[in-house]
Amino acid sequence: MADEQNKLLERITIIEGLMGGKPTIRGNRFTVIDILELLSSGMTNEEILEEHPILERDDIKAALLFSARQLRDDYIYE
Repeated sequence: MADEQNKLLERITIIEGLMGGKPTIRGNRFTVIDILELLSSGMTNEEILEEHPILERDDIKAALLFSARQLRDDYIYE
């Protein structure tokens, strides 16, 4: 499972100067935050993929995994 997760995380790129250095999907102008906002608006994976053909199903998985790891590693519990 760790290998699969590492492979997914390879889809997340942080490139200085691209989208303000925010994490993007495969070096495109599509950020992890964009995917999270689409999901939180109620769109399904299928709707996102249909509306944004540049994305692949594993990109959505990668965005969720990346976000979960960021929260786990960076969140301060009070």
